[in-house]
Amino acid sequence: MPGGAFFYEEMSLRTVFLQEKSLLADVRYIIEALTPRVSPGEGNRINFDAFCEKYGKASCFGCAVSIPDNPLGNMRVPALSAVEECRRAFEAEKLLVNLNTFHTKNDLDLFLRATLDRGVRHLLIVRGDGSPNLPRLRPEELDVDGKLVTSIDLLVYIHREYPREFVTGVAFNQYKPLRFEMRKLHEKIEKGAQFIVTQPVIGRDPNVLALKSSGLPLVVEAWMSKNIELLLRSVKADARIETGKYDPVQNLRILRDVFPEEKVYLSLLSSKSDWREALV
Repeated sequence: MPGGAFFYEEMSLRTVFLQEKSLLADVRYIIEALTPRVSPGEGNRINFDAFCEKYGKASCFGCAVSIPDNPLGNMRVPALSAVEECRRAFEAEKLLVNLNTFHTKNDLDLFLRATLDRGVRHLLIVRGDGSPNLPRLRPEELDVDGKLVTSIDLLVYIHREYPREFVTGVAFNQYKPLRFEMRKLHEKIEKGAQFIVTQPVIGRDPNVLALKSSGLPLVVEAWMSKNIELLLRSVKADARIETGKYDPVQNLRILRDVFPEEKVYLSLLSSKSDWREALV
């Protein structure tokens, strides 16, 4: 298995156990749902219909829901505020809230306390995408020596200030050089990461297979859009992914066979599609 020897010889991973009985209530699938965009200074009423439709559909299918944090630098309604707008039963154990470094310190702490108050424990910690409309945490606010706050700095802060309160996941980009990404993953684990979420996986990816022996729960992302060119642009992985006709449902079937014990994170799954075809 490519990268496997390095994974053990260089990283010396220790086994880390989740504080909860299971990761995200033992669901098989995690559905990504984007909250509505917010335009600065715009006074119009925000429409939550699309988000609530997907959130409700995921709940009906017994899936967990992952809510990105201002993806691509676009300001969006905060996760908990959007969920409350849906007027549905709140299932905290099936909610994965993403958190990045583009917040004020005050907003960060308000957010963390609010998630605890609602019983939400699972966080996916990422660096995030910035924009002129978004603030960014300052190193001195988190007692960081560097020039910028990284996802690892944010991970350290959460576990220092809120010990044993959260189950934290981190991202793994299998399209970057494996040695570099493994070293970064090792540091994240040393700082408290408790599960791993990949970038979208196409077929049997040896770099992702190398993670199965990490001792951490692994969440494999499935690209559910037929637009494979968009994936190529987003991960800059044209050397690793074949272009041409792409069948997301067929790829999902392959991932289920290759990763039978792992959870699958479904990105860009349309609420209008027939989920029964995919979520068998």
